Amino acid sequence: MADHIVPHFQNDPGVTVIEIGSREFMCIGANPPFDHPHVFLDLGNDSEIICPYCSTLYRFAADLAPGAARPPECAVKDKVA
Repeated sequence: MADHIVPHFQNDPGVTVIEIGSREFMCIGANPPFDHPHVFLDLGNDSEIICPYCSTLYRFAADLAPGAARPPECAVKDKVA
């Protein structure tokens, strides 16, 4: 994990599903100060995972670049690790 940046995603829009281009990532819930504990999630071989804090469903989308999201505003741009 230390050899690459871990993308962060948030759900300020309150959507049910966020499609992402990463298999390992952090869910922060919403943007601070309304975030929850930042939780590391790993899809492994699965295509979907639910955040245990905010219940957002994350779905892997192979057509998205690593760190990208659909909707795009769910990708946190200012996190570096």
